[in-house]
Amino acid sequence: MPAPHQVAVVGSINVDLIAHAPRLPGPGETIGDASFIRMPGGKGANQAVAASRLGAATRIIGAVGDDDDGAWMLRVIGAAGVSTTDVSTTDGQTGVALIVVDAAAENQIVVCPGANSAITLDGTRFGADEIVLTQLETPPAIVAALATVVPGFLAVNAAPAGRLPATVIDRADLIVVNESEYQLQPELREGRSVAVTYGADGAILLEHGREVARASSPRVSPVSTVGAGDAFCAALTIALGSGMPSGQALQAACNVGSAAVTMAESQPELDLLERYIGP
Repeated sequence: MPAPHQVAVVGSINVDLIAHAPRLPGPGETIGDASFIRMPGGKGANQAVAASRLGAATRIIGAVGDDDDGAWMLRVIGAAGVSTTDVSTTDGQTGVALIVVDAAAENQIVVCPGANSAITLDGTRFGADEIVLTQLETPPAIVAALATVVPGFLAVNAAPAGRLPATVIDRADLIVVNESEYQLQPELREGRSVAVTYGADGAILLEHGREVARASSPRVSPVSTVGAGDAFCAALTIALGSGMPSGQALQAACNVGSAAVTMAESQPELDLLERYIGP
């Protein structure tokens, strides 16, 4: 595999408040037999940490609040090898995600953006060889701006589910969605490269709506799916942005995602990307 380029992740930084329960609650229902854990999270932070652990030189552009959670998140992200120089500190609260995970590793999530709403690109410059990855926990105006200011490889994880403007679809070198997100956005069939994930059933890669690669997910015993999609996105972005063939890149990303679901953390420990490449 060619040496990975530098990666810049533009996105959310949250504290994840996670309840592990026997099942997900229904409307108006209270489930009492649960356990609680507090973890670092946010799709942007998760993807940046995953990229760093997979072997890329990674920085994150984001925002945290002027509070203990913000200071904690900066320490955690930095300890994972991610540069936090481009993270701004704003008045108010660091973002929070409220998550319930059931016995089958499925989840429900409510995100309170907090400081993430203040993400800015002011003063940020991207190199021509720098891979840029963003998600829809990032303010829409920032995602749209990236389509005009990023000179190199641009990847967009269109999650949580939301519509992308035509300018972003036309510009993005890679868009990553799950099956339901793809069905909700028929305009993605015009995308130059769109990865669609199917959970335990793997993923496909489309170019202008035509399937060019398909990969399976190794069978594992799932613990939590919270960080799996972000790990998949980081792996696929690095692989394709570094010049790996489509089929090999997609399989490596599926292998990474499957490894991530065996761990409870939103930012799971991962090996270098090369170790997930199949024969």
